[in-house]
Amino acid sequence: MRSETEMHLTSEMGVRRFGRVNWLGLATLIQREVKRFTAVWTQTIAAPLVTAGLFLTVFALAIGPSRGLVMGVPFLHFLAPGILMMTVIQNAFANTTSSIVISKVQGNIVDTLMPPLSPLELVLGYTAGGVARGMAVALLIGAVLVLVLGLPIEHPVWALVFMFLGATLLSVLGIVGAIFANRFDQMAAITNFVITPLSFLSGTFYSIENMPPLMQKITHFNPVFYLIDGARYGMIGRSDSSPWLGLVVCSGVTLVVMAVCWAWFRSGYRLKA
Repeated sequence: MRSETEMHLTSEMGVRRFGRVNWLGLATLIQREVKRFTAVWTQTIAAPLVTAGLFLTVFALAIGPSRGLVMGVPFLHFLAPGILMMTVIQNAFANTTSSIVISKVQGNIVDTLMPPLSPLELVLGYTAGGVARGMAVALLIGAVLVLVLGLPIEHPVWALVFMFLGATLLSVLGIVGAIFANRFDQMAAITNFVITPLSFLSGTFYSIENMPPLMQKITHFNPVFYLIDGARYGMIGRSDSSPWLGLVVCSGVTLVVMAVCWAWFRSGYRLKA
């Protein structure tokens, strides 16, 4: 056992060497997480574009102009922001979950835990990787929607804010899910029974005004609803709720989930053998 003096000296040396923030270590972790998805860009960036395109194509062929206007805009214009946000959050979630679960299954999670990175730096590093993937998907699909559908961007700042917030929230939720899961089937269960229902039952394909009053109230407890509604406001200028309310709710939930991630990294919950 080291004496208190030795631990104090070691702590002081660490502070002098790395400062309050280990910028080099944090940048390295972020770089690793970004390289993970860019190395397989056909799966992580191109595939979501195809999936979003298929969703819109199927709805266009199945419903088409017969659906009429929704919130005063063509149905595909109403649908596109929801499809875009759904794709962004699914990819941000998948980035952090796959990174941590693969490390746990392969037994090399220690390679991330041993370097001189604080719990907060670990949270920020993993989150940044998920946000980078989510925003890359958002910008690519958004550009295609504008060019192909002629989709207007009524409030570009709001659109970017909610895309970024959505990628951030689902990235940290992905960390929570990945820390809790020890196997791929457990992670798949979380994705299939939690994330997918939250995405589909949040106004992606419809306005919640068409739902029964009870379901409307339940939907307002779903943070993904505010993400999709905020993205819709940013792109077509229509929404079911105030974007300011959505900003407050989603920011608050994100901070709470980040605090959980920090606490779990700090304690080594379900990470240390």
